[in-house]
Amino acid sequence: MIKQNSLFATSLVFLFVVTFSLMGTSQTRKGNSLYFDSSIAADATPVVLAQFMAAKNNPFSEIKFEKGTYHFYPDKGFEIYAELSNHNNGLAKTAFPIFNMKNVTIDGQGSTFIFHGIIIPFSVENSENIKIVNLSIDWGMAFHSEGLVVANDVAKKTFDMQISNEYPYEIRNGQLVFIKDYYEHSIGQSILFDPKTKGVTYDTESYTSLTTRTRTKLQNGVKDIKHKYAVDPRSPENSRVGMEDKLTTVQLKPGLVRVSGHTKKIPEIGNIMTMKGEQGENRLAPAFHVVSTKNFVATNVDVHHAGGMGIIVENSENITLDDFNITPSNGRIISTTADATHFVGCRGKIEIKNSTFNNQLDDAVNVHGTYQEVVDLLGDNRIGIKVGHYQQQGFSIGVPNDEIGLVNLHHSFFEYGKLTLKSIEKINSRYQIITFNEKVPASLKVGDYIENLTAYPELLVQNCIITRNRARGLLLSTPRKIVVENCTFSTEMEAILVPVESGYWYESGSALDLTIRNNTFQDCNISGLNRGIIRFETDDESHNIAFKNIVIADNKINHFDNWILEVNNTDGLKFTGNTITNSGTYKILFPENPAFSIKTSKNIIFEKNKYQGKAKEILRTDGSVPGLKFK
Repeated sequence: MIKQNSLFATSLVFLFVVTFSLMGTSQTRKGNSLYFDSSIAADATPVVLAQFMAAKNNPFSEIKFEKGTYHFYPDKGFEIYAELSNHNNGLAKTAFPIFNMKNVTIDGQGSTFIFHGIIIPFSVENSENIKIVNLSIDWGMAFHSEGLVVANDVAKKTFDMQISNEYPYEIRNGQLVFIKDYYEHSIGQSILFDPKTKGVTYDTESYTSLTTRTRTKLQNGVKDIKHKYAVDPRSPENSRVGMEDKLTTVQLKPGLVRVSGHTKKIPEIGNIMTMKGEQGENRLAPAFHVVSTKNFVATNVDVHHAGGMGIIVENSENITLDDFNITPSNGRIISTTADATHFVGCRGKIEIKNSTFNNQLDDAVNVHGTYQEVVDLLGDNRIGIKVGHYQQQGFSIGVPNDEIGLVNLHHSFFEYGKLTLKSIEKINSRYQIITFNEKVPASLKVGDYIENLTAYPELLVQNCIITRNRARGLLLSTPRKIVVENCTFSTEMEAILVPVESGYWYESGSALDLTIRNNTFQDCNISGLNRGIIRFETDDESHNIAFKNIVIADNKINHFDNWILEVNNTDGLKFTGNTITNSGTYKILFPENPAFSIKTSKNIIFEKNKYQGKAKEILRTDGSVPGLKFK
C-alpha cells in the first residue's frame, strides 16, 4: 500500500510547468503516446515524473524511450510512504508512480535504467493492464558489499578481506560500515560465494553467516520490563535487546581489513564474502512494487540489482513475467539482495516463463497468502487481528466479499469455518479490526488464525533457469493448480520447498494440486543444510495432512549428496519416471541420509524411476505407508 505525500500534491502544477520549460526537445507526443530521447539521461526523474503528475488531466497510454542509458535519482522523485510486504516500510521515492492508471505500456526499447539510492523504480497501485517491456534496471551503487578473502589465521580466528573501491567503507569503534548513495550498512547478513563457479560456496553454512553478535554481558532492569501485549522479538526495535557487537575490524592498509571474533569456521582464501547489513534493516528498494493491480505484464526485462526483491506483488490479479531476468552486472557477484520474485495474497493466475534467476540473495519465486492472528473477539461479526511479522505490517488480508478461512493449526492445516469479509479498519500497521458479513462462530478463539481463501492464484513456472542463488528455488504455498516444468535448478538450499509456515513469516497456503515435471536438478542444497532437495514440510509436529495431489514426473536429478525427496504430512504423491544420479561434483555431506524419506503420509507411489545414486538406504519411512517400496 502506498500513502502519497499530500504536501507533494500541492506542488504538482509547479513541478509540471517548471519541468516542461526545461525539457526543450527531450520529449515528443503523438496522441496518447510519449517519446523521451536521451537528452534527459543525466537525471530522467523530473521529466518522466512530470508526465505521471499530469496524467489525470493529460492521460497517456504509451511511453517509449530512445535506446540509451538513463539515470534516475531520488532527489526529485515522488515521495511516498511505502508499506512493502516482506520489506521495510518507510519513506521512499519513485520515478514511475503508476497509480490508478489503466492500459499503459512503458517500453524502454532496449534501454538501461540506472537508479541511485533508496528509490523504487516502478511503483504500481490500483491499476489495470500495465505493461513494462524491453528495459534493464540497475543501481549505480549496490546495496550489498563484497570482500575477497585474501588471508586467514585459523589459530587466531581472523581473516583478511580485500575490498575494492566499489564498496567504500569506514570503521567506527571497530565496526565495519559500508557507505552508499543515501544509505549505509554493517556486515550483518553474510554468505560466501565461489569466484570460480560464481555461485554460493560449497558448505557455506559451516563458515557463514558471520557471527556478528553475542549476548550482552551487562544488563540492569531489562528483564523487569513487562509488555502488556506480545511483542515481535525479531523486529528491529527489539532484536538488539540482550545483544552486542561481536566482530571487530581493523584496517591493515586502505582496502585491506582484518576481521576478528568470528566463531564459525574461518573463511577460506579465495572466497568472496558478500554482506548486506542487519536483517530487518536491508530491504528498502525493490525494483517493482505492484499492489492491488490487475493484469500486470513484464516482458524482456532484466533486473541486475535492487535493494530488496526484483518484484514484490501484493493483492493483485493475473501477473505475467516472460523473459524477466535477475542477473548481476558490472562484475558484481550479487543481483538482488532478496527474492527474485515474491507474490502475497494474489489471485487469478501467475505465469513466470522463459526467465533466468541468478545470484539473488534469497528465493527465486515465493507464492503464498498470510495468516493473521485473532487477538480480540469484538462482537457478533467483528474481530481484532494482529499482523505477525514486522515485515508484513500494513498488509490488508483482502477485499470485501473475499472468503476468509478460520484456522486452528493445532487441529488441522485446513479451515474449520468460513466467513466473508465486509470491511477492514486499520487501527495501525499491526492491529486491524475485521468485520464480516456473517456472525462469528462460537468456535473461533483468540489465538486462532484467519487466511484469505479467495486470494490464492494458479501458478505456472515454465522454462526457467534458477541457479547460483542463496536460499531456495521455489516456495509454493497455494492450493490452486501449480505446474513447474522444463526448468533447471542449482540452488544453495532446497530447489523446491512446499511449506505450511505459521511461526515466523506467517505465510499461509498449502499445495493441493502440484505437478513438477521435466525439470533438471543439478547439485542443489550445496550450503550444508541437511534437507531434501524437494521438500514438503510443516512447522507443526502434528500428524495432520497438509499437502495433496502431488505428481513429480520425468525429472533428471544429478545430485552430489543423498537426500532427494523429503515428504511429510502428504496425502497422494506419485513419483514416477525420474532419473537420479550422483554427480560427484562435491563430497557427500550427509552419508547417513536416505535418498527418500516419508513421514506421516499416505497414498504414496513410486514407479518407473531409475536410481543410480550412492545412498546406502534408498527409502526410509516411519511406517505410515505400509509396504511402500521404491520402484
